Amino acid sequence: MSDNFYAMHPYAELPTPWGALDDHLLYTCGVVHDLVAGRLANRPSLATMARLEPGERVLAVGPGARATWRGLGDGSYVHTSTMAFGSTGFVVGSMVGSALGNSARRRQAQANAQPRWVADGHGEVTVTDRRVNFGHPQSWLNLPWTGLDTVDLVGPDVFQCAFHSIHGNGYFTVQLHSLWASLIFALAAHAAFPAHPRLLSGSWLPPDFEARCAAVGRACPAVR
Repeated sequence: MSDNFYAMHPYAELPTPWGALDDHLLYTCGVVHDLVAGRLANRPSLATMARLEPGERVLAVGPGARATWRGLGDGSYVHTSTMAFGSTGFVVGSMVGSALGNSARRRQAQANAQPRWVADGHGEVTVTDRRVNFGHPQSWLNLPWTGLDTVDLVGPDVFQCAFHSIHGNGYFTVQLHSLWASLIFALAAHAAFPAHPRLLSGSWLPPDFEARCAAVGRACPAVR
């Protein structure tokens, strides 16, 4: 998505009511300000269901959803052969029906093999000073900042990253849909991607966010 995705966001149509995303962004600004100032350890660690390492500090917890860029299959399908006995018309009809069925299964298998964003479920997102954890029975994620190959904020509430599985399962591109997306991106970028264009330009925040905060009487620390 373009760096100007906020141009299509409601912020571009002021005035709008202060909402949940605003609260999350303002909290994120506070965390980033403390991070840069070396005061992150002063923040209280929040409760979470995620397993923590010694000394790890939980900065945010909330609902989220995971999506993975992948196909629904590998292109394979079951080819069936029909053996028919009887009249010539019956045999020909059976063979034609079998061929059509195989053709349809082949087309469906080819379509399923094409990658697309596949929803993998909803769970709890835990953001710490070291990583983001997505809790889910089958589609869980544990993403340390230094283990990510790419990061981006592709929407106000969508964090996208790519990484190699430490279990040897291949290369993954995933999205976490969460109101904490900006916090996840900012922490990951500060830790492992300090030259990221979105971090350097400050475009991980809406261009008028500070003015918006001032308009509703909220103090926003300088983070860009």
